[in-house]
Amino acid sequence: MIRSILIGLVAGMRSMAPVAVASTAVARGELEESGPMALLGHPAVSTGLSALAVAEAMGDKLPFAPDRIVIPGIAARIVTGALAGAALAPREQRKVAAVLAAGAAVAASYWTFRLRVRAMRRYGQARTGVVEDALVLAASQYLVSGAKGDRR
Repeated sequence: MIRSILIGLVAGMRSMAPVAVASTAVARGELEESGPMALLGHPAVSTGLSALAVAEAMGDKLPFAPDRIVIPGIAARIVTGALAGAALAPREQRKVAAVLAAGAAVAASYWTFRLRVRAMRRYGQARTGVVEDALVLAASQYLVSGAKGDRR
């Protein structure tokens, strides 16, 4: 369950990357899924989520990019954090994991927004965004790769 909460925290930084990484793991058979969660592994879903994650990472560097704490940004983080959190949890704990991951995503959105604003004053938008992208991708990969053993 801790991985679900942590992936929710990561979703607070970038909404699409954690769920895209989880979806790719399901598509590759690294995370076994059945029922509604198996949809994450469909090639079209996995490819689409990955494309959205790339677009989000690129768009984040633009000067007119909206803040992550606007209502649509928070809503996206709730949904994708919940999906990624549920995907990493054992089947019988998925509902609780989704709620906890969604809550973690909201909290992390505000916390990381404040950190990012401070960092941007010193290093600029593009540099801080690239560092944040690297952290998000590394954390997502780490959490998803270790989830297979936790779900038994």
